[in-house]
Amino acid sequence: MKLLFDHNISPRLVARLDDLYPNSQHVFPLGMDETADSEIWNYAKQHGYIIATRDSDFSDFSLIKGFPPKVIWIRRGNCSTQEIEQLLRSAKKAIRLFEQDKQNGVLSLV
Repeated sequence: MKLLFDHNISPRLVARLDDLYPNSQHVFPLGMDETADSEIWNYAKQHGYIIATRDSDFSDFSLIKGFPPKVIWIRRGNCSTQEIEQLLRSAKKAIRLFEQDKQNGVLSLV
């Protein structure tokens, strides 16, 4: 499973979470840091990513367009990169189950 981290999440998480989510990527090195959400959505779909974001727009896209791609919506207020890392680590099992789930396109993590 590979994640595509949206611009509102630190790019440092790619390396920090490589042991759990290898081959993940962040939009910055892809030159997509100012790209429209719809283009990020299409890129994730074409390349088999699950989008990890703090932005509700991707959740809305999933409701309108369906999936793939799937979306992990991190719904914490102001929090550190370390807190997001811990959240994604502790939710590893739920994320793996979500990846296989044929009925749900959005996983909310709080």
